[in-house]
Amino acid sequence: MPILLVAFGGAAGAVTRFVLDAFVTERLGGAFPFGTLVINVSGSFVIGLLFALAVERAVLPAGIRAPAMIGFIGAYTTFSTLMLESWRLAEDGALVLAVANVLGSCLLGMLAVVAGLAVGRAMT
Repeated sequence: MPILLVAFGGAAGAVTRFVLDAFVTERLGGAFPFGTLVINVSGSFVIGLLFALAVERAVLPAGIRAPAMIGFIGAYTTFSTLMLESWRLAEDGALVLAVANVLGSCLLGMLAVVAGLAVGRAMT
């Protein structure tokens, strides 16, 4: 049963990623992959929040960890896409945008994890 829940979480995460990326890209467009950035930062926040609530505070049942953190967030976040889009930017001569994409995603992702942990820790 846990495998099916992880698979369901993964399917939901992949669909959410697809819809959100299309939404953000449609509105912001341009040469910079804002959809991937938004997904990576929001995914970082959510995984920090879930970790605080499920692991540190045990507010959420232990059974939610794998489906939510491995399934949903694992399919939702887009590190491999981040790397590919950054490489394509660099390959197209937009080295500054490529570096901004990698550094921005890493910095904002780390800050989002910290924010998620802080929110999760404050909720109990």
